[in-house]
Amino acid sequence: MRLAGKVGIITGGGTGIGRATALRFAQEGARVIVANRTESTGRDTVREIVEAGGEAIWVQTDVAREADVKAMVEATVETYGRLDILFSNAAIQTFGTAVSLKPAQWDELVDINLKGMYLGAKYAVPRMAAQGGGSIINHSSVLGLVGDPELIAYCAAKAGILGMTRSMAQAHGPQGIRVNALCPGDVETYIVRQYFDAQPDPDAARRHVCSQYALRRIGQPEEIANVALFLASDESSFITGTYIVADGGLTSRCY
Repeated sequence: MRLAGKVGIITGGGTGIGRATALRFAQEGARVIVANRTESTGRDTVREIVEAGGEAIWVQTDVAREADVKAMVEATVETYGRLDILFSNAAIQTFGTAVSLKPAQWDELVDINLKGMYLGAKYAVPRMAAQGGGSIINHSSVLGLVGDPELIAYCAAKAGILGMTRSMAQAHGPQGIRVNALCPGDVETYIVRQYFDAQPDPDAARRHVCSQYALRRIGQPEEIANVALFLASDESSFITGTYIVADGGLTSRCY
């Protein structure tokens, strides 16, 4: 029970990595706030946690809206009295280059993927500081470290998360708040499946992508949830201002 007595928010907790992390945190004793836009998926995650004997609530949250994020933190404290962990996970992915991407698409992605994490910290940090500390985990990506020619806004936001993580760690370390980033490779989520399904030959596309990984496969949401658990727990108590890459060896390639 590595998170016994702790309270954690997971944004984008209704599906994929967010859902797997919410379930994993609850298994380790945390009381969980599942924060996402879609009620059906959010409540599904909560129901699964409760049926397994855990504690969780769903809070409807659009992380790009300041009022929603403020209400999310307030609901957490009103319900459970504290806030120990913020896993800023909510994100979207939009394809496009500097030429093809529309400004409105850029704004939407950056508002959710980058601004949303700033807003989460804006309201979580004062609460964590008042109780003596906490852990913030920002979901970045290997595409914050390397480039994809068709994902300019996504790459920009994910790289920005790494800079923001370092800045936040320096600013709030004296308050006992650790801030780290998590950089997964491809993971078996709806977004990745949607990409494969859109290809002329989905099976061939999947085989090609998997061939780029040292482990010859993409990740599972539960594998990334385990890394988030480590960063949320006291096992990582001397780790802050950095990132952990969980990419099956993708970025270790030299060609």
